[in-house]
Order: sequence, then C-alpha cells, then structure tokens
Amino acid sequence: MNCRRGKKDIIIKGGENISSRTIEEVLYQHPRVSEAAVIGIKDSVYGEDIKAFVTLKPGETATGEEIMEFCTKTLKRFRVPREIVIMDALPKNLVGKILKKELRKL
Repeated sequence: MNCRRGKKDIIIKGGENISSRTIEEVLYQHPRVSEAAVIGIKDSVYGEDIKAFVTLKPGETATGEEIMEFCTKTLKRFRVPREIVIMDALPKNLVGKILKKELRKL
C-alpha cells in the first residue's frame, strides 16, 4: 500500500481506525450509486467523522438519507457516514483517479 495514500484513507473516529475503502465498497453496492469517495472530516467529539461523496448512475435519483439508510444495513452505526453529498461528478486526475484532496477542500 502506498504510504501517502494509506494514511489519508484511514479515518480515526473515537480512537478506532476506519478504512475509507470499506465504506466505499458498501456505497458501490447501492444500486443507484455510480461512484463513491469517503474522507474524514474534523469532529469535536470523535476527532474525525465520515463524509461520503457519490455520483448516481444516469437517470437515477436518490437522497443522501436513502443512501445512508442503505449503509446502516451493512455497516455498524459507528461507520455510517455522517453526511453523504450527491454530486454530478467527482474530481479526477487525467487517468481517472478520484482526487480526495480536492474533496477535502469542499
């Protein structure tokens, strides 16, 4: 694993290490989600909390709440994103890799 990537892809919530990839894999299982990226955001209680960004498949509609509810069926409540932002497109580099650094700026 790339050390630069690995450190940023671990969210430390309440002292527990949570892999953003684990949560992204659940988001990708949602039938309307096309792409997903998960980042850690500052939280006064837990240190970090979970924020997800998703794009939907063409012609599909969904709310952040619907996707969050889907996550609760698979993930422990502690690992469910606090916020899910639905975007038209996720920022990517020239080879198509999602740029989480850009998402952190939002």
